[in-house]
Parts: sequence; structure tokens; C-alpha cells
Amino acid sequence: MNELKRQLGLSTAIATVIGEVIAVGIFLTPAGMIKSIGSPFWLLIVWLTMGLMAICGALCYGELATRFPEAGGGYVYLREAFGKPIAFLYGWKSFLVMDPGITAALAVGLASYVGYMVKLAPFGIKIVAISTILILAAVNIIGIRLGAWLIRGLTFIKVGFLMFIAIWAVGFQLGDLSNLQPFFQQKPGSDPLSVALAGGIVAAFFSFGGWWDAGKIAGEITDPNRNLPRAFIYGVLVITTVYITTTMVFMYLVPVQDVTSGETFAAQAGEVLFGYAGGQVFSIIVIISVLGSLLAIIMTAPRVYYAMARNKLFLSAAAKVHPKYGTPARAIIFQAMLASILVALGTFNQIVSYFVFVTVFFIALTVIALFILRKKQSGSTGYLTPGYPWTPAIFLFLIIGLLVLLAGNNPLQVLLGVGVVLLGIPVYYFNFKRKGG
Repeated sequence: MNELKRQLGLSTAIATVIGEVIAVGIFLTPAGMIKSIGSPFWLLIVWLTMGLMAICGALCYGELATRFPEAGGGYVYLREAFGKPIAFLYGWKSFLVMDPGITAALAVGLASYVGYMVKLAPFGIKIVAISTILILAAVNIIGIRLGAWLIRGLTFIKVGFLMFIAIWAVGFQLGDLSNLQPFFQQKPGSDPLSVALAGGIVAAFFSFGGWWDAGKIAGEITDPNRNLPRAFIYGVLVITTVYITTTMVFMYLVPVQDVTSGETFAAQAGEVLFGYAGGQVFSIIVIISVLGSLLAIIMTAPRVYYAMARNKLFLSAAAKVHPKYGTPARAIIFQAMLASILVALGTFNQIVSYFVFVTVFFIALTVIALFILRKKQSGSTGYLTPGYPWTPAIFLFLIIGLLVLLAGNNPLQVLLGVGVVLLGIPVYYFNFKRKGG
């Protein structure tokens, strides 16, 4: 048997959405956004805009997941709507670059904070990063129930910490409300509003990245028609609330003029909250947050390679389910090894940045797939996207704007990323198409 068992409930699905998204970004991103935008009101608008986009996308992904409640997520939806070649390019990009690259980046980010606490040399940071990847991969191989238990626990702790910070700061009046003034106007020294909003939207999108990955474990979610849409929607709502609350609390604690960088901003906020131990406390919170995100991506990403292998579009070994643990063990190993190599080489951040545009493009294409699949499958799935067709239309309008911003910011980077993805076309036709893929 090479089938995955349905054994994950709603709480795990929600925790996967939240756990993968909330990582180090919420501690680093607000600093640049605050300095550039210089207005709590417009900063709130940016977060709400990204929250609206994510919610519209989540509503669409909820229907896609109920139409095809199987492992693979976006790969499956693209395959059913556009055919195997397009789906293969999505998987090609995911396996070679984005999944191991993001895994490596998160692991090194986590290890860097560990290194800050215990004074590790660069080589020691790499050892911690690789060890973390391999340990979490082993956890996911041993059983998805163990991984699910950990991701629920880590997500609860990280969200609890962030909400505790807000209550602690406001309850003991540790900040100054004047830091939020003027509320509507930009502070002196801020960037022009159009430039600031454009940069803020791009930064906010990165902080929201990953909510769509819960669909990759759809084959292991119980009662998927009911649980998957709820997981997407509840997860995105929690993320949006946490981001807005945390950003406003940071502004309440630290005056804009004192903000220099993401790291110092978080450290300053931590010092206001917890005194000289603030840096250590915040390091622990960041480590827990990143650990949850890393666990989530190591859990979800290999399900794409598993699904591809079942369609004969990947190494056949990836389609094997471990006879004892019931997990796609070899697919997990492939991702962990490639990510570990990237950590050792130390060349992942620049590589990943080349493929952000392509990743956003595939997300847009996945939502477009909803229109196509509605025509192909006229029957109801039990869950239909509320507000259709306006909901996907709003999402696509916003994400096209994001694509324009990304392309305009670094067109050469975009072209290189697109070019590498297109190299997957001959790979598909010469290596998989003739094998029956």
C-alpha cells in the first residue's frame, strides 16, 4: 500500500497554516515598513490589504482542496486544470529551489538566534541548522501524528507568546501612545506614500507567504470537505490579527525615530518589555516561531514530490510510503538532504529570491484554475467559494499588482527565475513524458 492515511484533524490543519506563516518575518518586517510608511493608519491598510488578499485566496483554495482532497496541494489543482506539463513545472521549481531553499533559510535563521544566545561560530551555526533539518525530517518520517502534535504545540506557544506580549505591554502601560501619533499623516523623513505602500505590500506578502501549503497534506486530513476550508480561513484570520496586533504593539513600545533595523527593533521592544534580558527572551520566541515554520514546511512540501512520483513525474522512490510509519519517507529525505546541502554551501538566499516572482505567478495560476475546474466539474463539492466569482477576481487583481511590483523591482532577477523554470520543459518531455508521465 502506497496510500497515505487520513488521521489529521481540524486543529492540526489550522496549526499548519499558522505555523508555517508566522516565523521570523513578524520580528523583522515591521521595522522597514514603519520607517518607510511612517503612518500607523497606512501601515494598518497594508496589513489589511494583504489579509484581504490572503482571505480571498484561502476561500478559493478551500474549494480547490475539497474538489481534490489528496496529497500535493497546488500541484494537483494545476494538474487537473492545465495538465501535467504545467504541474510538473510547479513541482520542478518547488523541489529544486523553493522548498529546500526556504527550509535552509529558516534553519539558518533559527541557528543564528541559537548562536546569538550561546555564542556559536559560523561553522557551528551551520551544524545546528543541518541538525535541526535532519531531526525534524526524522520526526516527520516516524509519524505524521508526532509531527502534528509538535506543530500544534509550537503554534499554540508562538501565538500565545505574541498575544502575551501585547497584553503585557498595554496592561502595564510600558509604551507611549504618542508613538502612534500622528495616526493618519506620515512622519517626517518617511518615503513618498506611493513608494512606501508598494514596498510595504511586497514585504507584507512575504510575511504572509505559505498559508496555501496546508492543501499539500489534504490526503491526510479527516473530513476534508469540512475541515480544509475552515483551516484556510481560520488560519489566515488568526495570522492577520497577530500581525496587526504585534506591529502596533511594537510601534507603541519603540518610537519610529529610534528604529534602525529589524533586529534592533525587536531587541528594543524586548528591552522595554523585559529589561536587559529582553534580547534573550525574544531570541527564544523567535526560535520557537521558526521551529514551527520549519516543521510545517518539512511536513507539507514532500507531499508534492510524493504526488508527482505517483503520476510518474518524479523519482519513483518518492511514491513509496514507509511500511511501518505510513509516511512518504523517501520524499522527506530528498527534501532534507537537498536543504542540508544548501545550508553547507551557504548559497540559498540569493537563489530563492530569483524564484519569488515565479512562485507568486503559480499561486495566481492556481486560483485561475478554480474558474476552469468549475466548468469541468459542474457538481457541488459541498463547499463553494463564497462570493464567487468576485472573491477569486479580487485575489487575482491584488496578486497581479504584486507581480507588477516584483517585476519592476528587479526584472533581471525575474527573467533568470522564469528561465530556470522553463528549463523544466525539456526535462519533462525527454525524461517523463515518454515514460507515461
